[in-house]
Amino acid sequence: MPETTPTPATPETDTTRMFSPKQRRVLGFSITLFAACVAVSLVIFILVLLSRLLGFFSSVLWPVAIAGVLALILRPAVDKLERLFRGRRLAAVVVLYVVFVAVVTVLAVVAIPPLASQLVELVAYLPKLWASAFGYAQTHFPDWAQRLESLRANPTVSSALDEVAKLPALILPSLKALSEGVFSAVSFTIHFIVFPIYLFFFLLSRAEPTAKIGEQLTFLKPSLRADVVFLMDEFIAIIVSFFRGQLIIGLIMGVLLAIGFWICGLQFGVLIGLTLGILNIIPYLGTITGILVTVPLAFFQPNGGPILILEIALVYIAVQCIEAWLLTPKIMGDRTGLHPAVIIFAIFFWSAAIGGIMGMLLAIPLTAFFVTFWRLVQRKYFAR
Repeated sequence: MPETTPTPATPETDTTRMFSPKQRRVLGFSITLFAACVAVSLVIFILVLLSRLLGFFSSVLWPVAIAGVLALILRPAVDKLERLFRGRRLAAVVVLYVVFVAVVTVLAVVAIPPLASQLVELVAYLPKLWASAFGYAQTHFPDWAQRLESLRANPTVSSALDEVAKLPALILPSLKALSEGVFSAVSFTIHFIVFPIYLFFFLLSRAEPTAKIGEQLTFLKPSLRADVVFLMDEFIAIIVSFFRGQLIIGLIMGVLLAIGFWICGLQFGVLIGLTLGILNIIPYLGTITGILVTVPLAFFQPNGGPILILEIALVYIAVQCIEAWLLTPKIMGDRTGLHPAVIIFAIFFWSAAIGGIMGMLLAIPLTAFFVTFWRLVQRKYFAR
């Protein structure tokens, strides 16, 4: 029989591998955790950098951003006017500007003088309101008033309060601060003047905002390029829907609150109601501010008290029901799809991440955009 060459024994697979299965699982988990930490750190770094950049260039970016959002909101009206003028978009934009100037002029003549008068009266009434509140505390809560008086009589506390009272007189504005203030005023005036020019050219453009984005992203795969364009379209749609809806809802709520406060007899009710309506552009800000302002005012004003507070509460409840059940479903629908708790968290988060009013204004659109982005990634890359 022919001799057969013995085949070498195949070594066990486990002996040739560097790590055991348990070690590989631990190593994979560690790498995944490290990658997640790097991604989170990168996101935080981008947010901090964006916040710094927005803060540094805010005076330049604010007019452009507001003009861009207003142009997107007013675009349907310009398109209708353009069809009415048989394709003459310049005439449509000019007519829209004339109507806007006419409305602002009417408001300046009719509404602003009484509102300004109420504002002056409200500022003058604040010391009387504080005196009424302090007198009420002395009458109904004498123990607390005595404790405050004894604390005020303490030499250390008294001297500290005296120093604090003298502080504004000790701090004289320097020449540098004065020059910075003048420069800021001049810069604000220039940007305010330039804002209508930005808006005019934005309205004059017929092109869609993302029409040529795909042409600039040729270095990406076609599928990835389509996802980027889709996300940008979604973000712009969310921005337009949110601000257009919030402006209309805020104005309607302001008028309803002003009428309700006026009927109840709340002092400065028309001014407070309209102001709260404007503040409601940021969700819940107007309601929270309104409760903090109107409850003490209704309690301590002449002829005020618990009955007036109850009437003010009924006005709030009625307006909130109209907003939740009628205005928001009809005007905005479920465009953002965010839970109220998520909205509150988003406002605080983005106000800290981006900073100030801009973060609060962009909180809902940014959160809705990231929710849309996550749903796209989940559907495309994690679907089974």
